[in-house]
Amino acid sequence: MTALTDRPPPEERARRRVTSVEVLCAVLLVAVLVQGWVRDALDVPALRTGATVFVAVCVQALPFLVLGVLVSGAIAAFVPARVLRKVLPRRTAAAVGVAGLAGVALPGCECASVPVARRLLGQGVAPAAALTFLLAAPAVNPVVLVATAVAFPGRPEMVLARFLGSLATAVVMGLLWARWGKLEWIVDRALRRLPESGPGGARWRTFAEIARADLVEAGGFLVLGALISAALNVLAPQSWFDALGGQWVLGVLVMAVLAVVLALCSEADAFVAASLTALPLLPKLVFLVVGPAVDVKLFALQAGTFGRSFAVRFAPVTFVVAVCCALAVGLPLLGGAR
Repeated sequence: MTALTDRPPPEERARRRVTSVEVLCAVLLVAVLVQGWVRDALDVPALRTGATVFVAVCVQALPFLVLGVLVSGAIAAFVPARVLRKVLPRRTAAAVGVAGLAGVALPGCECASVPVARRLLGQGVAPAAALTFLLAAPAVNPVVLVATAVAFPGRPEMVLARFLGSLATAVVMGLLWARWGKLEWIVDRALRRLPESGPGGARWRTFAEIARADLVEAGGFLVLGALISAALNVLAPQSWFDALGGQWVLGVLVMAVLAVVLALCSEADAFVAASLTALPLLPKLVFLVVGPAVDVKLFALQAGTFGRSFAVRFAPVTFVVAVCCALAVGLPLLGGAR
């Protein structure tokens, strides 16, 4: 009788829906069970090459993606925003520099950095410092740098160039906002004080929910990026990449636009860039600096959180600054290296 009375009412069981995580697990299970049949039925060299690239990108990037979302969930649940507010200097220029370096100690993905920046604004942090942290956290944290080192083995200059280019982008945007930004561009709801996470179990629930949501969303973008990377390696003629490799200006522009369109997670984008072996390092660096700073996903998140008036001003300027900072750092460090 006890087991029967503890069951939820029929209407609650009827309302239960299949979640995206369950769908993903089911798809992976089916893929494992039928992979032999699919391999035999579609024994085409191009498809096998594409499948190899797709699996390699996903397998290499997934551990860093999981670690990144776990860290970002822990920050959102257990690190009060007032901690940053207390350590930031009063002078705007100094606060921008400290907020940029704080991205090294407080990692998070792009999706998590937007709500964290909103929480900072609600705690009274200067908008210039909050926006600097928004750009720095997903780009210069240890998880991203280690992932870049794994994706580009034997290329420490690539890791250094990514760190310096991304940090410069965040700091320059913070200083530009401090000089010309206007508070009325940000909607009022983003400036209201937000409640802190509850104690005990509530914090753990917050951690689990944020980590799960970020993993599902970022994992979807990883799969999309791996598919596009595989398609580019298989469908795009080698002459296209050779042309981009010989004309670095065109290669930089194409990779910058590709970073905006693909909207990859910063913990996984290095593996996609490294898979494009025909391109020199400089266009790849532009891809890695632009992606965590501005893409279609971030534009939508920023427009929904801070308002469309903010997003249509902030995103285009960020794109230009990110490309310029990547070139300023990459030209002396990487040059025409491949």
